[in-house]
Amino acid sequence: MVERSYYAPKGGLPPQTQLLSDRAVFTEAYAVIPKGVLRDIVASYLPFWEETRLWVLSRPLSGFAETFSQYIMEVGPGGGSDRPEQQAGVEGVLFLVEGELTLTLEGATHVMRPGGYAFIPPDSNWSVRNHGAEPVRFHWIRKAYEYVDGLGVPEGFVTNENDIEPTPMPDTDGRWATTRFVDPADLRHDMHVTVVTFQPGGVIPFDEMHVMEHGLYVLEGKGVYHLNQDWVEVEAGDYMWLRAFCPQACYAGGPGPFRYLLYKDVNRHMTLGRPGG
Repeated sequence: MVERSYYAPKGGLPPQTQLLSDRAVFTEAYAVIPKGVLRDIVASYLPFWEETRLWVLSRPLSGFAETFSQYIMEVGPGGGSDRPEQQAGVEGVLFLVEGELTLTLEGATHVMRPGGYAFIPPDSNWSVRNHGAEPVRFHWIRKAYEYVDGLGVPEGFVTNENDIEPTPMPDTDGRWATTRFVDPADLRHDMHVTVVTFQPGGVIPFDEMHVMEHGLYVLEGKGVYHLNQDWVEVEAGDYMWLRAFCPQACYAGGPGPFRYLLYKDVNRHMTLGRPGG
C-alpha cells in the first residue's frame, strides 16, 4: 500500500512580524484560498455539533460557487453530531484527512481513517463521533441533489482511496491519474468527488474549458495552475474554486506527487429560465 500524505489545517495565528501580503486571490472566474488563511479567527461553528469548528472553503454566493459548499471540519475528542445536516434534499461526501472518525449511516457503523470516503444520499439518517484522543479533520462537501424522474437515488457507501486503484489518463504514461469513487456511467450521481494525482512533471497539456464547476483542495505536493489569464502557484493546504468555463491547466512541481481532492457537478441538463420570467 502506498503511504499517503494529507494536509490538514491547525488554525493558530501568525506572529505580528509576518508580512501581510499572501497568495489569496478572488476573481470573477476563480479564487485561491491559501492554507495560511485558515486561522482561528476565520473558523465557523454549526448548530448541533459538539466540540467542533470548521473552515468554509466555498458556499453558494453571487459571483462565487453556485452548485455546492465545502467545509473542512475539525472535531475534537468526544465531539461530533447526531443531527449533522439541517437541510432537506442535500447529499454529502466526507473525506477524512486526519484522525479516526466513527460514522453511523442508516444504522451501520463505519470507522473512517485518513483517505476514508463516504457518500451520504439526500435525507439520510447519519451521525458522526470522534471517540479518539486527538482531533479529527475531514472535508464535507454538500450539494442539493437534483432528482430526475425515472432515476433512483444512489445508495450510500463508505470506502477508502487506498483500496482503489487509480485510473491513468490516456496517453500520459501514468503521470496523471484519477481515483474515482463512483462509476462515471452511473447517471444517478449528479456530482463526482475524486482524488487527482500528478507525478512530478505531469501536466494537463491544454486549457480545459467546460461546464463543470470545480472545488480543488491540494492534499499533497505543489504545482502551478493556469487559471483564466493567470499562472498561480499552489501547495498542500491551498484551495481553489473554479467557475464553469474558467480556462484551467497545470503542471506538477515535484519533487513528490501533486494531489488534490476535486469536486465537480455532472450528469444533469442545464436548467433554463422562461423568457421574460
